[in-house]
Amino acid sequence: MNRTSRTMILIALALVALLSCSQPETEKPAPAAPPAAAAPETGPDPTAVDADHYKVEFENEQVRVVRITYGPGEQSVMHYHPENVAVFLTGSQVEFGMPDGSSEEVSPEAGQHAFAAAGQHLPRNTGDEPLEVVLVELKSAGPQAGTPAGGEGPDPTVVDADHYKTEFENERVRVIRISYGPGEESVMHYHPDNVAVFLTDHQVEFGMPDGSSAEVRAEAGTHEFALAGQHLPKNIGDEPMELVLVELK
Repeated sequence: MNRTSRTMILIALALVALLSCSQPETEKPAPAAPPAAAAPETGPDPTAVDADHYKVEFENEQVRVVRITYGPGEQSVMHYHPENVAVFLTGSQVEFGMPDGSSEEVSPEAGQHAFAAAGQHLPRNTGDEPLEVVLVELKSAGPQAGTPAGGEGPDPTVVDADHYKTEFENERVRVIRISYGPGEESVMHYHPDNVAVFLTDHQVEFGMPDGSSAEVRAEAGTHEFALAGQHLPKNIGDEPMELVLVELK
Protein backbone atom coordinates (compact mmCIF):
# COMPACT_ATOMS: atom_id res chain seq x y z
CA MET A 1 0.00 0.00 0.00
CA ASN A 2 1.50 3.36 -1.01
CA ARG A 3 1.79 6.36 1.22
CA THR A 4 -1.19 8.16 -0.36
CA SER A 5 -3.55 5.20 0.31
CA ARG A 6 -2.46 4.96 3.93
CA THR A 7 -3.05 8.66 4.38
CA MET A 8 -6.57 8.45 2.95
CA ILE A 9 -7.45 5.56 5.24
CA LEU A 10 -6.22 7.46 8.31
CA ILE A 11 -8.25 10.53 7.31
CA ALA A 12 -11.41 8.38 6.87
CA LEU A 13 -10.97 6.79 10.29
CA ALA A 14 -10.48 10.17 11.89
CA LEU A 15 -13.69 11.47 10.30
CA VAL A 16 -15.65 8.44 11.56
CA ALA A 17 -14.34 8.99 15.08
CA LEU A 18 -15.14 12.69 14.94
CA LEU A 19 -18.70 12.10 13.72
CA SER A 20 -19.38 9.48 16.37
CA CYS A 21 -18.20 11.82 19.12
CA SER A 22 -20.34 14.66 17.84
CA GLN A 23 -23.65 12.69 18.03
CA PRO A 24 -25.88 14.03 20.80
CA GLU A 25 -26.12 11.73 23.83
CA THR A 26 -29.43 9.98 24.05
CA GLU A 27 -31.39 11.40 27.02
CA LYS A 28 -32.29 8.94 29.74
CA PRO A 29 -35.97 8.84 30.56
CA ALA A 30 -36.91 10.68 33.73
CA PRO A 31 -37.73 8.35 36.62
CA ALA A 32 -41.41 7.59 36.87
CA ALA A 33 -43.26 9.57 39.54
CA PRO A 34 -44.47 7.46 42.44
CA PRO A 35 -48.15 6.60 42.19
CA ALA A 36 -50.38 9.05 43.99
CA ALA A 37 -51.65 7.83 47.32
CA ALA A 38 -55.24 6.67 47.15
CA ALA A 39 -57.64 9.15 48.68
CA PRO A 40 -59.33 7.85 51.81
CA GLU A 41 -62.80 6.52 51.20
CA THR A 42 -65.48 9.01 52.06
CA GLY A 43 -69.05 9.63 51.07
CA PRO A 44 -72.26 11.42 51.97
CA ASP A 45 -72.84 12.33 55.61
CA PRO A 46 -76.02 10.52 56.72
CA THR A 47 -77.07 13.41 58.96
CA ALA A 48 -77.09 15.62 55.85
CA VAL A 49 -78.58 13.27 53.24
CA ASP A 50 -80.95 11.39 55.56
CA ALA A 51 -81.83 13.65 58.47
CA ASP A 52 -85.06 11.72 59.10
CA HIS A 53 -83.07 8.72 60.33
CA TYR A 54 -79.76 10.23 61.56
CA LYS A 55 -79.46 13.02 64.12
CA VAL A 56 -76.29 14.34 65.80
CA GLU A 57 -76.75 14.51 69.59
CA PHE A 58 -73.18 15.24 70.68
CA GLU A 59 -69.91 16.19 69.00
CA ASN A 60 -66.40 17.23 70.04
CA GLU A 61 -62.84 16.78 68.74
CA GLN A 62 -62.85 13.05 69.48
CA VAL A 63 -66.30 11.68 68.71
CA ARG A 64 -69.65 12.36 67.13
CA VAL A 65 -72.65 10.62 68.69
CA VAL A 66 -75.55 10.01 66.29
CA ARG A 67 -78.98 8.64 67.14
CA ILE A 68 -80.34 6.35 64.43
CA THR A 69 -84.05 5.50 64.20
CA TYR A 70 -85.92 3.56 61.51
CA GLY A 71 -89.52 2.44 61.29
CA PRO A 72 -90.32 -1.07 60.03
CA GLY A 73 -89.37 -1.43 56.37
CA GLU A 74 -87.74 2.00 56.14
CA GLN A 75 -84.44 2.43 54.35
CA SER A 76 -81.79 5.09 53.86
CA VAL A 77 -79.57 6.13 50.94
CA MET A 78 -75.93 5.18 50.40
CA HIS A 79 -73.80 7.07 52.93
CA TYR A 80 -70.50 6.99 54.81
CA HIS A 81 -69.43 6.50 58.44
CA PRO A 82 -65.93 6.71 59.90
CA GLU A 83 -64.86 3.97 62.33
CA ASN A 84 -67.60 3.59 64.92
CA VAL A 85 -69.18 1.64 67.74
CA ALA A 86 -72.91 0.98 67.36
CA VAL A 87 -74.95 0.27 70.50
CA PHE A 88 -78.33 -1.28 69.63
CA LEU A 89 -81.12 -0.08 71.92
CA THR A 90 -83.65 -2.38 70.26
CA GLY A 91 -83.51 -5.81 68.73
CA SER A 92 -82.84 -5.26 65.07
CA GLN A 93 -82.96 -6.94 61.69
CA VAL A 94 -81.06 -4.87 59.16
CA GLU A 95 -79.94 -5.40 55.58
CA PHE A 96 -76.92 -3.40 54.45
CA GLY A 97 -76.53 -2.71 50.74
CA MET A 98 -72.86 -2.27 49.83
CA PRO A 99 -71.24 -0.07 47.15
CA ASP A 100 -70.27 -3.15 45.08
CA GLY A 101 -73.92 -4.26 44.84
CA SER A 102 -73.66 -7.02 47.46
CA SER A 103 -75.70 -7.04 50.67
CA GLU A 104 -75.36 -8.29 54.22
CA GLU A 105 -78.02 -8.93 56.85
CA VAL A 106 -77.46 -8.70 60.62
CA SER A 107 -79.79 -9.38 63.54
CA PRO A 108 -78.34 -7.92 66.77
CA GLU A 109 -80.23 -8.10 70.04
CA ALA A 110 -81.11 -5.12 72.24
CA GLY A 111 -78.08 -4.13 74.31
CA GLN A 112 -75.52 -5.55 71.91
CA HIS A 113 -72.79 -3.45 70.33
CA ALA A 114 -70.57 -3.75 67.26
CA PHE A 115 -67.39 -2.06 66.04
CA ALA A 116 -67.35 -1.19 62.32
CA ALA A 117 -64.54 0.00 60.06
CA ALA A 118 -65.00 3.16 57.99
CA GLY A 119 -67.04 2.70 54.85
CA GLN A 120 -70.26 3.21 52.92
CA HIS A 121 -73.54 1.30 53.10
CA LEU A 122 -77.27 1.60 52.55
CA PRO A 123 -79.25 0.23 55.53
CA ARG A 124 -82.84 -1.04 55.49
CA ASN A 125 -84.85 -2.13 58.51
CA THR A 126 -86.13 -5.52 57.40
CA GLY A 127 -87.77 -6.23 60.76
CA ASP A 128 -91.34 -5.66 61.92
CA GLU A 129 -90.40 -3.33 64.79
CA PRO A 130 -88.78 0.12 65.01
CA LEU A 131 -85.00 0.17 65.17
CA GLU A 132 -82.97 2.49 67.42
CA VAL A 133 -79.17 2.74 67.67
CA VAL A 134 -76.69 5.05 69.39
CA LEU A 135 -73.68 5.36 67.06
CA VAL A 136 -70.36 6.57 68.47
CA GLU A 137 -68.31 7.76 65.48
CA LEU A 138 -64.56 8.04 66.08
CA LYS A 139 -62.57 10.99 64.84
CA SER A 140 -58.80 11.17 64.25
CA ALA A 141 -56.73 9.72 67.04
CA GLY A 142 -54.94 12.21 69.23
CA PRO A 143 -54.25 13.32 72.79
CA GLN A 144 -57.18 12.96 75.12
CA ALA A 145 -59.11 16.09 75.86
CA GLY A 146 -59.59 15.27 79.53
CA THR A 147 -57.15 15.93 82.34
CA PRO A 148 -57.26 12.96 84.72
CA ALA A 149 -58.73 13.89 88.09
CA GLY A 150 -56.04 12.69 90.47
CA GLY A 151 -54.04 11.08 87.67
CA GLU A 152 -54.49 7.66 86.15
CA GLY A 153 -55.56 4.90 88.45
CA PRO A 154 -56.75 1.31 88.74
CA ASP A 155 -58.35 -0.42 85.76
CA PRO A 156 -61.95 -1.29 86.76
CA THR A 157 -61.89 -4.55 84.77
CA VAL A 158 -59.00 -5.65 87.01
CA VAL A 159 -59.98 -4.32 90.42
CA ASP A 160 -63.75 -4.86 90.00
CA ALA A 161 -64.29 -7.63 87.47
CA ASP A 162 -67.74 -8.38 88.94
CA HIS A 163 -69.10 -5.09 87.59
CA TYR A 164 -66.79 -4.31 84.62
CA LYS A 165 -66.15 -6.66 81.71
CA THR A 166 -64.23 -5.90 78.52
CA GLU A 167 -66.25 -7.08 75.50
CA PHE A 168 -64.21 -5.53 72.68
CA GLU A 169 -60.85 -3.80 72.32
CA ASN A 170 -58.60 -2.55 69.51
CA GLU A 171 -56.14 0.30 69.00
CA ARG A 172 -58.94 2.93 69.00
CA VAL A 173 -61.39 1.90 71.70
CA ARG A 174 -62.18 -0.44 74.55
CA VAL A 175 -65.86 -1.34 75.02
CA ILE A 176 -66.87 -2.35 78.54
CA ARG A 177 -70.19 -3.68 79.80
CA ILE A 178 -71.02 -2.33 83.26
CA SER A 179 -73.70 -3.88 85.45
CA TYR A 180 -74.64 -3.28 89.10
CA GLY A 181 -77.34 -4.73 91.30
CA PRO A 182 -79.39 -2.45 93.59
CA GLY A 183 -77.18 -0.95 96.31
CA GLU A 184 -73.94 -2.40 94.90
CA GLU A 185 -70.83 -0.28 94.74
CA SER A 186 -67.35 -0.45 93.25
CA VAL A 187 -63.89 0.69 94.38
CA MET A 188 -62.04 3.80 93.26
CA HIS A 189 -60.89 3.33 89.66
CA TYR A 190 -59.96 5.23 86.50
CA HIS A 191 -61.47 5.67 83.02
CA PRO A 192 -60.00 7.56 80.05
CA ASP A 193 -62.30 9.88 78.08
CA ASN A 194 -65.43 7.87 77.26
CA VAL A 195 -69.00 7.75 76.03
CA ALA A 196 -71.50 5.94 78.25
CA VAL A 197 -74.68 4.55 76.65
CA PHE A 198 -77.29 3.73 79.30
CA LEU A 199 -79.31 0.57 78.69
CA THR A 200 -81.39 1.00 81.85
CA ASP A 201 -82.44 3.90 84.03
CA HIS A 202 -79.47 5.08 86.05
CA GLN A 203 -79.26 6.48 89.58
CA VAL A 204 -75.66 6.50 90.77
CA GLU A 205 -73.63 8.24 93.43
CA PHE A 206 -70.00 8.88 92.48
CA GLY A 207 -67.39 9.21 95.21
CA MET A 208 -64.53 11.42 94.02
CA PRO A 209 -60.80 11.32 94.85
CA ASP A 210 -61.06 14.54 96.90
CA GLY A 211 -63.70 13.05 99.19
CA SER A 212 -66.68 14.80 97.58
CA SER A 213 -69.55 13.01 95.88
CA ALA A 214 -71.97 13.64 93.03
CA GLU A 215 -75.28 12.03 92.13
CA VAL A 216 -76.13 11.30 88.50
CA ARG A 217 -79.48 10.23 87.05
CA ALA A 218 -79.98 9.14 83.46
CA GLU A 219 -82.76 7.48 81.49
CA ALA A 220 -82.44 4.30 79.48
CA GLY A 221 -81.39 5.06 75.91
CA THR A 222 -79.49 8.24 76.73
CA HIS A 223 -75.74 8.75 76.56
CA GLU A 224 -73.07 10.94 78.13
CA PHE A 225 -69.50 11.96 77.30
CA ALA A 226 -67.13 12.04 80.29
CA LEU A 227 -63.57 13.28 80.65
CA ALA A 228 -60.81 11.06 82.00
CA GLY A 229 -60.72 10.65 85.77
CA GLN A 230 -61.25 8.51 88.83
CA HIS A 231 -64.44 7.77 90.73
CA LEU A 232 -66.17 5.23 92.97
CA PRO A 233 -69.71 4.48 91.74
CA LYS A 234 -72.60 3.13 93.81
CA ASN A 235 -76.02 2.16 92.44
CA ILE A 236 -78.38 3.98 94.78
CA GLY A 237 -81.45 2.94 92.79
CA ASP A 238 -83.85 0.09 93.53
CA GLU A 239 -83.28 -1.70 90.21
CA PRO A 240 -80.29 -3.26 88.46
CA MET A 241 -78.45 -0.93 86.11
CA GLU A 242 -76.55 -1.67 82.91
CA LEU A 243 -74.61 0.42 80.44
CA VAL A 244 -72.07 0.13 77.61
CA LEU A 245 -68.97 2.27 78.05
CA VAL A 246 -66.91 3.19 74.98
CA GLU A 247 -63.45 4.18 76.26
CA LEU A 248 -61.38 6.24 73.82
CA LYS A 249 -57.66 5.66 73.20
